[in-house]
Amino acid sequence: MASPYNASPEAPSGSSGLKIGILFGAVIALLGFSIYLYTQLDKTQTEFTKFRKATLAELATLKEHSNVTTASNRKNLETLRDELEAARRQATMAVGQAKTEALKRAEQLNSQLAAEQQRQKVALTSQITEVKETATAATAGVSEVKGDVGTIRTDFAATKAELDKTIGELKQISGDMGVMSGLIATNGKELSALKQLGDRNYFDFNLKKTKAPQRIGDIAVVLKKADQKRNRYTVELIADDKKVEKKDKSINEPVQFYVSKARQPYELVVNEVHKDQIVGYLATPKLQASR
Repeated sequence: MASPYNASPEAPSGSSGLKIGILFGAVIALLGFSIYLYTQLDKTQTEFTKFRKATLAELATLKEHSNVTTASNRKNLETLRDELEAARRQATMAVGQAKTEALKRAEQLNSQLAAEQQRQKVALTSQITEVKETATAATAGVSEVKGDVGTIRTDFAATKAELDKTIGELKQISGDMGVMSGLIATNGKELSALKQLGDRNYFDFNLKKTKAPQRIGDIAVVLKKADQKRNRYTVELIADDKKVEKKDKSINEPVQFYVSKARQPYELVVNEVHKDQIVGYLATPKLQASR
């Protein structure tokens, strides 16, 4: 059956119906915001894990690169020192032109050794700076993520407290039999949210005025009267081969009645009253199987 909520809803009559709509709208908004905060918290924690792994990997790469570079630099220095020592020994033992060339070679190697030492010193300073910058960025990133997580958790806790408070207010609504009702939907969107909560079974309906009873869930209903101007209606409920008339009821008012197989009452809620037509839903206890 097509959704009975395609038509534009009529404005609720009476302060109780208006209060129900406002409160339930707040519940839906808070539920949505809670889901958003939870998603953001999960996303932030995932990003933090990725960031931490990436930072550790980067530091490991820098360390490995530094070890390889240090080993290579050490070998170059040792080679230059050996060559310089050999050139000096040769200069000591040589005479004439050979001695002059040996001394010149020793001077060249000494200059190369000094230049290599200076190059390695600059490279080491650069590596140390890079590691410090990475560590600083990692620390800042961790602090930022921790701040985001803390903020989200605080917002989530505040939202949950507000949601619990609002839901608590909604649960104080009484049906026409004086029994405390659960959450009440005032339109199709809110009814969809109630179905997702899964506390009860829900059967939406679009009921026109006819002589024959019409089936809703495991009961039958006859629309006796629909007063569109006053947003009031009268129905006859048929269950367990018994008939009960609910007269002059208002929209968004839980109309309660018992059936033999359920300890908790069934609730009929009408959200819209049109000419010879009502739109709403039937809520039954969750453990009650419909026929």
